[in-house]
Amino acid sequence: MTEYVVALDQGTASTRCMLFNKQGEAVASHQREHQQICPHPGWVEHDPLEVWERTKDVIRGSVDKAGLAASDLAAIGIANQRETTVVWNRRTGQPYCNAIVWQDTRTDLICNRLAENGGQDRFRAKTGLPLATYFSGPKIRWMLDNVPGLRRDAETGEALFGNMDSWLIWKLTGGPSETAAHVTDATNASRTMLMNLETLEWDDEILAALEIPRALLPAIRPSSDPSFYGLTRTDGPFGGEVPICGDLGDQQAAAVGQTCFDVGEAKNTYGTGCFMLLNTGPDIVRSQHGLLTTLCYQFGEDKPVYALEGSVAVTGALVQWLRDRMRLINTAADVENLARLVPDNGGMYFVPAFSGLFAPHWRSEARGLIIGITSFVNRGHFARAALEATAFQTREIVDAMAADSGICLKVLKVDGGMTANDLLMQIQADVLGVPVVRPKVSESTALGAAYAAGLAVGYWRSLDNLRRNWGVDKTWKPSPDDSLRTRSYKMWKKAVSRTFDWLED
Repeated sequence: MTEYVVALDQGTASTRCMLFNKQGEAVASHQREHQQICPHPGWVEHDPLEVWERTKDVIRGSVDKAGLAASDLAAIGIANQRETTVVWNRRTGQPYCNAIVWQDTRTDLICNRLAENGGQDRFRAKTGLPLATYFSGPKIRWMLDNVPGLRRDAETGEALFGNMDSWLIWKLTGGPSETAAHVTDATNASRTMLMNLETLEWDDEILAALEIPRALLPAIRPSSDPSFYGLTRTDGPFGGEVPICGDLGDQQAAAVGQTCFDVGEAKNTYGTGCFMLLNTGPDIVRSQHGLLTTLCYQFGEDKPVYALEGSVAVTGALVQWLRDRMRLINTAADVENLARLVPDNGGMYFVPAFSGLFAPHWRSEARGLIIGITSFVNRGHFARAALEATAFQTREIVDAMAADSGICLKVLKVDGGMTANDLLMQIQADVLGVPVVRPKVSESTALGAAYAAGLAVGYWRSLDNLRRNWGVDKTWKPSPDDSLRTRSYKMWKKAVSRTFDWLED
C-alpha cells in the first residue's frame, strides 16, 4: 500500500528529502549541505556530482528513518534552485564543468552585448524577464563559449542542459542509460529566458540570438504530470520503481505549498535569497515596476497559472556570510540573539548587493554597502541591520507588486528557514504594516513539490484537499510605532541608491 509522497528539495545551500502523509504532515526528513564554490569575485558554483551524492544520501536517510520501502511511496516531486545551470555529457553522465549558480554574475558582459540591440527588455515581451545575469540562458551561452569541446557536443546532441531538476530527474531515471528522462517543467523553463510564456515552448528567435542549439534543451512538461517523467531505477537510492511526476522551481513550489491558488494570493519565501510570488491566474501581467512575469504552475492538462515575482538575491546568504566569512556568529540562529541586544540599528544600514541587485532595481553593477557607521555601532547593530536588510528588500517588492497589480496585501504568508527567526518576522510585520503569518508546515517548498506529485497520481484529488491541510502556526502583528516603515525605510532606499554604478567595467 502506498502511503506517502516524497519531496526532493534541492536548494542553493543544501538538499533535503521529506516524506509527507495525506494531511500534508512531514513524517521523515533528512538534509545535507553542499559546498559553495567561489573561484573569482562574483562567481558562484556548485559541483553537480556532489549534489547528486547528497541527493542519494538524503533519500536513503529519510526513507530509512521512516522504515519504508519503495512500495510505500506513491510518487516523487522535485523542487529546485531554478536558474542554476548544469551541462553534462549524454553518454558518460559527466558534467562539463561546475554548475553556474543563479547568484553568479560572470555573464554580465554577455547580457550587455545582447542589450545593445533592444535594451534590457529585449526579450521581456516573450519571456517576462529582463536581460540579467540571474537567468539560465546567458549562463549556457557562457559555457558554450568557454568550455572546450562543449559547443561541438551541444550541436551533435552529445551534451545536455538542465537546471538542477533536469539533472536529478535524469540521474534518478537511470542516466546515462537509455531510460534516462531529459525533461523540465514549465516553471523551470520560464526561468531560462528561453521559453515563450504564451506557447510554453522554447523560442527559436531567442535561441538564435544566444546561439544555443535546441538539441541541448530538455522537453518541457507540466509541473504535475499524470503521464510521469519517468520511474526511479531499482538499483538507485530508492531501491525500486517510484514515479517521478512533480517538478516545480522552488519558489513556485512554495506558492503551491502555501495553497496560493486564487488570484491575488501571495507568499514570501526566506532562504538564501527572498522570493515573493503573487498569483495572477491565467493572465500574463507585464510588470512596469521591475518585477518578473513567470509561470506559477501548470497541473496536467489545465491552463497554466501565471505570477508576478519579486526576487531578492541575498537574505539568508547575508547571515551565512556573517557566520562563515566574518565569523561574527557561530550558527545562523545566533544572529537573532545578537540582534536582540540592541533596540534598533544604531543608524547603520546594510545593503547586501554582493552580486548586484535583483528586483525591482536590476543593477548588476551594484555592490554591497555598509553605511551610517559611527563609533557607537557594535556587533548587535550589525546583526540587527542584517535582519532589517531582508525586511526592507521585501518591502520594495511589495510596493512594486501593488503598483503593477493594484493589489494591496492585507496579510503576508511566509515560509522558509529564516521564518524561525521571530525577531525578523516581527521586523517584517513592522516594515510592511500588515500581519505576517507562518503556516504549520514552514517548509512549503518541499510540501509544494509533494503536492504536485501527489495530484498527478490521485493521492490528493483536488486543490480543496490541499487547502484543508493549510493551517496557521504563528502570526506577527505590526507595531503601532511606524518608524521602521517610514523614516527607517526612507533611509534604506537612500542607502540602496549609493550602491549604483559601483562597477564601471
